[in-house]
Amino acid sequence: MGAQDVNTLAAVARAAQAVPEKIEHGTPAFMKTNFALFAAGFATFALLYCVQPLLPLFSADFGVSAAGASLALSLTTGLLAVSMLVAGVLSEAWGRKPVMVASLLVSSLLTVVCATLPHWPTLLVVRALTGVALSGLPAVAMAYVGEEMHPRSLGIAMGLYVGGTGLGGMAGRLLTGVVTDVWGWRAAVMTIGVLGVLCAAILARYLPASRHFVRRELRLAPLTRAFATHLRDGVLPLLFVEGFLLMGSFVTVYNYVGYRLMAPPFSMGQAEIGFIFAVYLFGIVSSAWAGSLSGRFGRPSVLPATFVLMLAGTLMTLSDRLWLIVAGIAVLTIGFFGTHSVASAWVGARAQANKAQASSLYLFAYYMGSSVVGSLGGVFWTLHRWPGVVSMTSTLLVAAIAVALRLRLRAA
Repeated sequence: MGAQDVNTLAAVARAAQAVPEKIEHGTPAFMKTNFALFAAGFATFALLYCVQPLLPLFSADFGVSAAGASLALSLTTGLLAVSMLVAGVLSEAWGRKPVMVASLLVSSLLTVVCATLPHWPTLLVVRALTGVALSGLPAVAMAYVGEEMHPRSLGIAMGLYVGGTGLGGMAGRLLTGVVTDVWGWRAAVMTIGVLGVLCAAILARYLPASRHFVRRELRLAPLTRAFATHLRDGVLPLLFVEGFLLMGSFVTVYNYVGYRLMAPPFSMGQAEIGFIFAVYLFGIVSSAWAGSLSGRFGRPSVLPATFVLMLAGTLMTLSDRLWLIVAGIAVLTIGFFGTHSVASAWVGARAQANKAQASSLYLFAYYMGSSVVGSLGGVFWTLHRWPGVVSMTSTLLVAAIAVALRLRLRAA
């Protein structure tokens, strides 16, 4: 071997050492990263959905219909969906962590402001701005996980992040219900906003800076090409459709089950309904569990099964027995978080480049489902009460199962 060959090998070795290793399960870096992302996921769903159990109170206090009250959530998720397309681009130029921390802090402060507003139109404006501010976290977090985690640990990491959203969703509903019954809904919303500020501090303190992120200039042409490339992919557009159907059906059930349970024959209070949403704890377990199963059996095999769970849980809520309704919500929740964990990890793994844009497109569809279908469910509630809500969501879930089977064929 000549001197030139030796120099070449030495240069290759130095380059290999210069590339940071990706984060793997079982390391201290994995623990710190997932603690920070868990807190971020917790705050995201708590801030976003803290108003969901309050919709019947909004109808009573502000004199609006069920569909009108749902705008407190639908406007937030709709603006969140659109803004994420821009937030992902900003993170390409500004960096992942700064965008995530700023997003969480500003949206938390807006939630604190929201608790003080006396008029319905002003409250809706601030909730809409909260969706814009919060947009910098979900899509960028998915991109961060896709870039920084080792492929062997990607499913577990995404499952833990989604599990954090599960705990946040539960806390947002449970804590809101309990505090509302004692001190009123404004104190409840204020409490969630303060929790969000604390989670932003955790994210800033413990999330490692990106080591595999490549900064890019803000240019429209490469962005358009990145979106077009993802939309031409044989698998990604179907995953985007799944995100729309997944979130739309889930949010619709949660939006209007409160109306049903507060009315006779159940006549439940906010705290009682809030405790029912403790089934969100199942989401923490099921998201990590589904991530593990997808690693063993493959995402194309696991995804249809989790959608079937969602459909079964939805149909169970048609019962007039409270225990069966609660069991149905639990089954629906297990299926939802399992599905989201599998689908979001699939998007991150499928997109070989421009992962932030791929994540943004998935979450755009995901939150548009929450916005559009969530408000449409109010029409079905007004016209046909709970059977109408279940019939609409069941139809969406049957369509989602069909798409999942098509994805399985595409991946074969």
